[in-house]
Amino acid sequence: MTKKKIYFASDFHLGIPDAVSSKAREERIIRWLNQIEADCEELFLVGDLFDFWFEYKLVVPKGFVRLQAKIAAMCDAGIKVHFFHGNHDLWQFGYFEKELGVQVHAKPILRKWGNEQFYIGHGDGLGSGQHKFKLILWIYRNPLFQRLFAFFHPSIGMGIANWLSHRSKLKTFDGNFDFHGENEHLIQHCRQLISAGENAQYYVFGHRHLPMIYELGSNRKYVNLGDWIGFNTYAVYDGNTLKLETFEKES
Repeated sequence: MTKKKIYFASDFHLGIPDAVSSKAREERIIRWLNQIEADCEELFLVGDLFDFWFEYKLVVPKGFVRLQAKIAAMCDAGIKVHFFHGNHDLWQFGYFEKELGVQVHAKPILRKWGNEQFYIGHGDGLGSGQHKFKLILWIYRNPLFQRLFAFFHPSIGMGIANWLSHRSKLKTFDGNFDFHGENEHLIQHCRQLISAGENAQYYVFGHRHLPMIYELGSNRKYVNLGDWIGFNTYAVYDGNTLKLETFEKES
């Protein structure tokens, strides 16, 4: 079969809320990857695959080996796999490129297939406002902070980070899923890009956890990929149309 489709997914948040449900989610994701592999030309994993990830010089977080092995196998088979920094797993320093063969992106990128241009990024900290969140992101991305954190023994550093991440994300999942229309930060960001002359047809993000395709006008669309905790959603572009699909709907 000719490989001609482009797939997008984000926000797996592997690691929460507990080992059992995280493993079940990981196995579901692998079933999805097995299903799309035959016609996948490129795969974009658009951030927050892990609820916490920090690469020490000689240590990486325990677990998630099934997903890593599947991604490595897809890369070995000639499928281009892209991995975007999310706000939960941005501390990547070469492991995924060297060990798995993926292309890692720290910032949004532009890609073009045929006549359609795509603006792709995780979405954290984009748009106006969010001053407290942007300050936290600045600290997380600061090389000095990263070097200082690396001085912690992995058991201590990862323990603290997992506890903080766990609290933050579970609090978010307790009902922060209201859609704010034009007041959504990512929709505002799309408007800002368009006003500045960006001519993409699709603006593809994760982060917000609300799966949708929102019309921006003039044949432009904001696409949010949802997540794999409550929705199991992904997007697929077949060369003509980008659609949101659901894998193994929750009962």
